[in-house]
Amino acid sequence: MTSARRVVTLPPSLRGPEALRFATDARSRGADVLEVRTDLHPAEAVDAAELAKVMDLLVSERGTPLPPAWVAAARWVDRDVVHAGALDAPVGKLLASHHAERPLSTEEALRLWDVALPAGALVKHVEPLGDVSQVRIAALLETQTRLRARFGEGRVTVLAMNAIALPVRAVLARRNVLDYVAVGGDWKAAPGQRLLADAFREARALGATGSTRDSRLAILGTSIAHSRSPRIHLQPFDRIDIPEDAPVEALVDALLPHYRGFAVTSPFKIRLARHTGSPLDAINTLVRRGDRWESFNTDTEGARTVLERLGAREAFVLGDGGASAAIRVVAPEAGCRLRFLRRAEISEPLGGSGIWTWPDRITPPDALRFEGARVAVIAYGAPARRIAADITRRGGTPVLLGAAWFIAQARRQRALWESAS
Repeated sequence: MTSARRVVTLPPSLRGPEALRFATDARSRGADVLEVRTDLHPAEAVDAAELAKVMDLLVSERGTPLPPAWVAAARWVDRDVVHAGALDAPVGKLLASHHAERPLSTEEALRLWDVALPAGALVKHVEPLGDVSQVRIAALLETQTRLRARFGEGRVTVLAMNAIALPVRAVLARRNVLDYVAVGGDWKAAPGQRLLADAFREARALGATGSTRDSRLAILGTSIAHSRSPRIHLQPFDRIDIPEDAPVEALVDALLPHYRGFAVTSPFKIRLARHTGSPLDAINTLVRRGDRWESFNTDTEGARTVLERLGAREAFVLGDGGASAAIRVVAPEAGCRLRFLRRAEISEPLGGSGIWTWPDRITPPDALRFEGARVAVIAYGAPARRIAADITRRGGTPVLLGAAWFIAQARRQRALWESAS
């Protein structure tokens, strides 16, 4: 199975030389195609001929007509089957697209494609995901299968869009010809795009092994662009970064046929413990067992490592969420007495030893101060550095133990996922 070509869209803020630098950087990171859209850039803002020298250029007509110079330089020309004046493009360049305004049944979708297309034209069908369910995902996959049967296997791309569409797009990508992805940062061309780095990592790993395995792994959380999980676990491994109020329970149930396991991080550890009927207060791992999820908390391995490294007989814990639940479980065997502090309970400076469990996105209370306390940080990467700076600013000494926590719990996760059925 050939990997979909990875498409990145030129952000609207980049023009001229900056656009060229973006294209060069994206190509070095694994992008295959650069999309330039008329709703994002006026004709004079980019030099299409120069961009086409960096990598294949896809120019998309969105409201404003395509400049002739863009069409001349492009590898593909995207015209909407509903809104375009005509589905014309130089021979071999047409990408016919349809962007549905609501979720469609497969039969509804197929009727939209009762159009005459030039030989060799590519087809792109886009729908909002709507509600997430196994039925909805199955309908999109059926639409993809039927369009491939009608137009040819190497010509069709089917995409879903909304805030929780990323895993569905990842499943669809295995049989698409194009995979629209995001380079990173704050801007995405469409909701639900996965990161270029993750898509490229998957393609490289599966290309090296020749695997066609469809059963995926992923991490579920909010604000997880920094997560190292996709770098250390077996591919395909997705980074499902979804809003805090997303229907994560319905999402994991809908993805059961397509994923054999999930790493679960903040803020979903407690919610998914309840959803899966776990006896634990919080979980961080889901493993597929036939037609159900089995839940575990391998964070206890990380918590054990952190308490051993901290070496304290008594410690305060800042926060009382999923990570705190794991610390609470292992503290007795580590001989450490804990004091859990919620934000509203903090009024006096803290001394001794402590553990900071708040995610980086949570602002600590203004009253938080330390009197020389050693404070373990269980985040890692850039979030850990920001938390450590905050601890120092408030009079404490940060102890960076996030990597130790992460590695200890990840080893156990890998073993559990290998047992998935």
